[in-house]
Amino acid sequence: MAVGNNTASSTGKFRDLWELVTGYVLILAVIWTPRPLQRYLYLVTVVFLVIVIWRSFESPQAMGLRTANLLRSSWVVAVALVISAMSIVIARHLHTLHGTSGPLGFIKRYWGYALWSFSQQLLLQDFFLRRFLSLTPGRKSAALAAATIFSLAHLPNPILTIITFLLGLAACFVFLSYRNLYVLAIAHAILGITIALTVPAPLIRNMRVGLGYLTYNRHRFHHAHNGDRREPGAALPNRYLAMAAGTERLHRDWLSPSQRDQDRQQGYRACAGRAHKASSV
Repeated sequence: MAVGNNTASSTGKFRDLWELVTGYVLILAVIWTPRPLQRYLYLVTVVFLVIVIWRSFESPQAMGLRTANLLRSSWVVAVALVISAMSIVIARHLHTLHGTSGPLGFIKRYWGYALWSFSQQLLLQDFFLRRFLSLTPGRKSAALAAATIFSLAHLPNPILTIITFLLGLAACFVFLSYRNLYVLAIAHAILGITIALTVPAPLIRNMRVGLGYLTYNRHRFHHAHNGDRREPGAALPNRYLAMAAGTERLHRDWLSPSQRDQDRQQGYRACAGRAHKASSV
């Protein structure tokens, strides 16, 4: 009987490890693959994760999809709101606060991110953390491992990598204590939207990660948007634009020579276009 239990336990751990590695490799492939191939990899990854999570489904309560402990864990949302309010006050003082045109504009712009926040917490808690709980010796090591690989998926964005590690680790401990996914998704949405509103977009590269972060072009993004959809932080103090420019120079060294040549040609074409427009006025 003991041998059978050990065999079943080993098989379960091997399956958890295989699912964890395969899922994470697919996620990284999506992040670091250019379009249009990225779209197909995204669909494959979503299908794989849905099947894996569905096969390991025990109950909505085990996944944190429950109202139990909702009030007891509501302090998490309160803390997120306090952090958000403090960040907005600081950003207003530093002239880095940027927003949308009224409540409707705010909802139109960020409703998708609110749903994405729920998806990320579902992925962090019910895919990563759940499998690390069976692969690591304790709850603390499982939470640390889950937060680590979750944050590494946000490379090479240094700001998001640090923030997602700290908040991801806290979210894992909260989930282990209260087993409620809703409060974590709400807090995630609040904090993520706060970052988008308070941190200059050129500095955080519009919260992009992976290949999108390395190929981010703030000038192209700025000229492609206008009105209330202009690039957040476009009219910032010079010191913040200088910080963003320094970040761009730092990461330009990571690009291949062909990519640097491509960026240089894009800059030449942009300058020529502005010169032609100015001469025709």
